[in-house]
Amino acid sequence: MSAATLLRDVFGFDAFRPGQEEIVEAVVRGQNTLAIMPTGGGKSLCFQLPALVREGITVVISPLIALMRDQVRGLREAGVEAGALTSGNTQEETDAVWAALEAGTLKLLYMAPERLASGGTIQMLHRAGVSLIAVDEAHCVSQWGHDFRPDYLRIGELREALDAPLAAFTATADAETREEIVQKLFAGQQPATFLRGFDRPNIHLAFAVKDGPRNQILNFAAARKGQSGIVYCGTRAKTETLSRALADASHPTCHYHGGMEAEDRRVVERRFQQEDGLIVCATVAFGMGIDKPDIRWVAHADLPKSIEAYYQEIGRAGRDGAPAETLTLFGPDDIRFRRQQVDEGLAPPERRAADHGRLNALLGLAEALHCRRQTLLGYFGEEATPCGNCDLCDKPAEIFDATTPVRMALSAALRTDEWFGSGHLIDILLGNLTDKIQQRGHDSLPTFGVGKEYDKRQWQAIFRQMMGHDLLRPDRDRHGALRMTDHARPILRGEATIELRKDTIKAAKSGPKVRMLVNEEDAPLLSALKAKRRYLAEQANAPAYIIFNDRTLIEMAERKPRTLDEMAQIGGVGAKKLESYGKAFLEVIAGAVEDMHPARRKLAGRSEGAVYDRLLEVQANLMRGPHGVDKPMSCSASVIAKVANLRNPDINHLTRVMGDKYAERFGEAFLEVLEGG
Repeated sequence: MSAATLLRDVFGFDAFRPGQEEIVEAVVRGQNTLAIMPTGGGKSLCFQLPALVREGITVVISPLIALMRDQVRGLREAGVEAGALTSGNTQEETDAVWAALEAGTLKLLYMAPERLASGGTIQMLHRAGVSLIAVDEAHCVSQWGHDFRPDYLRIGELREALDAPLAAFTATADAETREEIVQKLFAGQQPATFLRGFDRPNIHLAFAVKDGPRNQILNFAAARKGQSGIVYCGTRAKTETLSRALADASHPTCHYHGGMEAEDRRVVERRFQQEDGLIVCATVAFGMGIDKPDIRWVAHADLPKSIEAYYQEIGRAGRDGAPAETLTLFGPDDIRFRRQQVDEGLAPPERRAADHGRLNALLGLAEALHCRRQTLLGYFGEEATPCGNCDLCDKPAEIFDATTPVRMALSAALRTDEWFGSGHLIDILLGNLTDKIQQRGHDSLPTFGVGKEYDKRQWQAIFRQMMGHDLLRPDRDRHGALRMTDHARPILRGEATIELRKDTIKAAKSGPKVRMLVNEEDAPLLSALKAKRRYLAEQANAPAYIIFNDRTLIEMAERKPRTLDEMAQIGGVGAKKLESYGKAFLEVIAGAVEDMHPARRKLAGRSEGAVYDRLLEVQANLMRGPHGVDKPMSCSASVIAKVANLRNPDINHLTRVMGDKYAERFGEAFLEVLEGG
């Protein structure tokens, strides 16, 4: 069966998302493939679909048990035979996987890379007939990646041992990470590589300088009450205090960090997946294994560690394609904390320099002068027009020509031999006669006191933005002293000018405007559909989105299908889900729903369904023969369905399907229907 047919019949989608089809085609052909796709861009479909098209079993290497269990559950709901061998399995689950392997019915087998360390694993996969290896979160193979997992290095051995094509997928991989993936997974042989666009246009981007950060987060959450969200915090302690503050404000909330017991973490993961409207305050330990498509917002109570980390963390919002919002707070303390993390790390000097560059890129996004999406995509090497979906497109920044103060600051750094941090340089510019300045004779410098036009807070903002423009970087070997980059020299020499933002040094602005998921008229129906989904999820002890994701419910609320045929046209409603849940959700929308024979239901939403209905009408008219006096006859529903699926039949073809006596009575009339008569 073709990938397009399976996409429609199994997964319920009429078309691929941008970029998916060519990746699927490459994997189906058996090419070694590396795909870098944005979070929420539909990576998993790019190996799940080829697994169904290709003969044999596809083994999926994935880093987290929660992620594997969710994907297996989702596949089974769609009628696909899938299983996982994980340390979290019950004995019954493991036995069922082995039985399916023995019977040859399993199509996808998930496992963690650590399982490859077991001596018998590769032999078992060889016997099982593995014909494709898929690697999820492939950046974990890289020392440059932010979730290094040494057992990922065994995957290259697995590929050679099985002599099977390998498809590797990741959401974030800069040039160094991509190069290491090629070396470690593909033995240096360049695979077919797809670098898909990083834009997530449904996500609203916003940053704000910290100004009473707890209240900023509380206000942001209050404006989105009832919507699922994540608040990322820089410390474990903050996850707990912020969660308590949200609970005091009557939000359903819990906290999550790596210091919690494993069972407590699992409870939070289950709650977040199953409950609508829950807010989790978490460190970055939370998220990579949470495959929840209807997270409506992500807030950062503290600055993330890099622009790649920021991109991946906000990418957990709005994976269903519906509108989602973000807010990232930042202040001088965050920046110092992140600088300290880089400087205290064990990475070699060139890696630390690169990490400071990544943090500077994030500051550049925080202090962007124009559209944030242009700045973000520019970092990933993509050009974009102003997006109209960020805070700077909503309300343009207040900008001023900062060439003079920037030159003053660079001059102060240069005249002190780049041995000092921003605090001392600001004292020089303001003319503050501190002991440190007097001891070093810096009060005699030409730059001493030249910057009194700005106060200390404004100078802090200027230095922060200068780092955002990558004009200055801290040097660990000089205890955090600021050193100029090559970008700074044209400005210092008077060969270039620079603009900075004035508004970020003022009181923080309010967060992005709230967007309704549907219009006011459809909102009550959407709530009722969510309630039905919640009930069915609780009955099945499954995450709510396994039933249908938000995007599918939104489309139901807007289009209001009245029949199973119309329901089958809704995105995300495949044949299996139509059979399992179609009637229940139709009853919410349309009240009582007429029963439909299973043979007819399989044709729902397809042109063959209308042909089936016409054949039934014709049969009813001829049930007692052309004159209404013969013995009653009628074909079974399954035979009618077979006839409806026929392409270009003749009377002989019909006779083989229906039998002689039925063809004699109904054949000619059925042919007229099939020919469009």
